[in-house]
Amino acid sequence: MRAIPLLALMLPVVATAAPTPADLPPYMQAYQPQGTDERGLWMLADEDERDLRDSKFVINDPALQAYVGSVLCRAVGEDRCRGVRIYLVRVASFNANMAPNGAMQVWSGLLLRVRNEAELAAVLGHEFAHFELRHSLAGFRRQRSATDIAAWAAFLGQYGPTIQQAAIGSIFQFSREQEKQADLLSLKYAIQSPYSAQAASHIWQRLMDEADATALGRKQRSQRYDRVAFFSTHPTNLERATYLSTLSADVAAKPEGTEGYAAALAKWLPDFLSDQLKLNDFGGTEYLLSSLAGDHWSAPLLFARAELYRLRGNPRDLVAAADFYKSALTVDSGLAEAWRGLGLCLMRDRQQAEGAAALKNYIRLRPQAADISMLNAMIGE
Repeated sequence: MRAIPLLALMLPVVATAAPTPADLPPYMQAYQPQGTDERGLWMLADEDERDLRDSKFVINDPALQAYVGSVLCRAVGEDRCRGVRIYLVRVASFNANMAPNGAMQVWSGLLLRVRNEAELAAVLGHEFAHFELRHSLAGFRRQRSATDIAAWAAFLGQYGPTIQQAAIGSIFQFSREQEKQADLLSLKYAIQSPYSAQAASHIWQRLMDEADATALGRKQRSQRYDRVAFFSTHPTNLERATYLSTLSADVAAKPEGTEGYAAALAKWLPDFLSDQLKLNDFGGTEYLLSSLAGDHWSAPLLFARAELYRLRGNPRDLVAAADFYKSALTVDSGLAEAWRGLGLCLMRDRQQAEGAAALKNYIRLRPQAADISMLNAMIGE
């Protein structure tokens, strides 16, 4: 069968090695797209950015945006980061991406899951590597070529399905190669930055553990990501964690910026935790909360854990939730929502007097809350 060698010539395999920052030309802030393909991509990206800029999901917090931007600049260098426009988007999933015109999205689910500046820098550096390597343009051209070949192959009789499958598979293989290139280049950035180069592998290890906790909570088969699906656009998390850990093992340890990151995120942590609870993922959320807490359960984390159990609502969950609310209130007695949650738990557990007392504390702290009338009716006032 000669179709496959012919296809290999038409869709050449890309190299896996990423260039080092020193191999790249100096970053030019005034770069303009070249050629019809790239100009078209930039026009689409500009239109998407206009829509994103006006989206209700964009987090309007100049201080947090400036902080994330400063981490990016320390990760990839001041000369490269100046032309990037960062949009923080309130979506509970772990994700970030960067358009070919320099617009970067960072989702709140990512901000919730990274532990420190070094981990955030690793993700931002990965997305910037895609941008600097112009992967959007290469992927667009690859996809167009492959789909053209797949359409042409429909006329080749018995060889057509084989060529079509190989053409489609080449798109996903190409995407996986780009991801690895971005991983390797972002690791080069990390080595030259003030941050720890080991941070990237830590992220993928925890994401695997969280996914397994989600699967266990939903009584699904646990996966350790040791196989690449045919249609996968990324290397497996296990593969990424392994090669990033191996390549960074001998790099000298550097600061991670844990305290600065916690301080920058503190204002938004309760909101991001609330968004996570809405995903209806008990196992994954329980793992995430425990991972974030480590040996120190703060009031917001204790409150979120209490809410997680209360919302599931099994009889034994109400007892656990009440204990978590009480622990949160021990840390911060002014946490009004914890008094509300505690009161509702106790009332459902037929502890009317104790529940009413807790709800009265909530009403005292939130006299203008929208649910005051309902709660007054529950406690008979």
